[in-house]
Amino acid sequence: MAMDSDFLAAPKRVPSLGIPPSNNAVTVRIIDSTSQLRAHAPMILEPAIPGHDLLQCPAYSFLIEHPSGRKILYDLGTRKDWENLPPLVQGLLKHHDLAIEVEKNVAEILQENGIAVTDGEIEALIWSHWHYDHIGDPSTFPGSTALVVGPGFKAAFLPGYPENKDSAIRQSDYEGRELRELEFDASQARIGGLQFHDYFGDGSFYILNAPGHAVGHLCALARVTATGSQNSDDDTFIFMGGDSCHHGGEFRPTEYLPLPKQFDPSPFPVSSLTVCPGSWLQAVHYERRADKPFYTVKKGFSHNDEDCQSTISRVTEFDGVDNVLVVIAHDPALLQNGFPMFPASANNWKDGNFGDRLRWCFLQDFQLAVESANK
Repeated sequence: MAMDSDFLAAPKRVPSLGIPPSNNAVTVRIIDSTSQLRAHAPMILEPAIPGHDLLQCPAYSFLIEHPSGRKILYDLGTRKDWENLPPLVQGLLKHHDLAIEVEKNVAEILQENGIAVTDGEIEALIWSHWHYDHIGDPSTFPGSTALVVGPGFKAAFLPGYPENKDSAIRQSDYEGRELRELEFDASQARIGGLQFHDYFGDGSFYILNAPGHAVGHLCALARVTATGSQNSDDDTFIFMGGDSCHHGGEFRPTEYLPLPKQFDPSPFPVSSLTVCPGSWLQAVHYERRADKPFYTVKKGFSHNDEDCQSTISRVTEFDGVDNVLVVIAHDPALLQNGFPMFPASANNWKDGNFGDRLRWCFLQDFQLAVESANK
């Protein structure tokens, strides 16, 4: 266990997340959707860090299985035939010079691994938000599979393309199935400061209202082990962050998880250093801080900058406790560090020490900046 003296700043205690106790857990399997996106970092993040110009982004889909046998999916990555995205989206891809590679739809991946997508098998698809690299192709699922979206979605995007040539989604994404827009009660208690919907009604899986990045943006929290304790601190969870953040440097380090005094092993995969002083990373921070994220979201990138930053501050709280694994939609660290991906279960992430193993992997993007700053 790390001591306060191991960090460059004294870590603060995380406020209580207020997760209600429950004896129920779900199984989470994290799917590599085979979608890969290359984006320009300055389009999304600021201030610039020398040498970190591109974001190479996978896209994850999450299969959630309830003990009753009910199955749902959170996010679907990019559809394989992305050339058929609406013209509005095609124009944005070209304008921002975004490069896309996709091998398979999530429905194909499920079927290849023995999980049927026929009537009644997958109860619902939850879109974290409407962006093309999350919505996949719902038409590859039967009409019995509902589509769940966040507040404001219907007013913003219906009808879809081609009926509305300026829509960012296709009519085929929702036609012939239940399109369920969630409402959240502002007066209810919150989890980690976020309004929530208890999807199965038993405390095993929560959908969280996480506004800012896009209209109707949703995160999720899955309880993956349940001890039966009246204190949820004894259970373990996976937080599905969607696009609340696009890079680890947007929500790390923080006052709850400051930079360590020493990284052993070094976060840089190609380096003569086996150990890296934390002060070297601190030196490339725009405020030379050890307890504040390296990046903020570029102004104007989000649907609502203020709400986006507020949501990120909530993510830092989930990330600051050792019984929650935060997984944002485009974090390549899972694929680079042996995380148990689908069809394996992710429930035992804590036994594999993946919280610590993945936390600082994003720092490898700063190797050039660190080397230049410490010559």
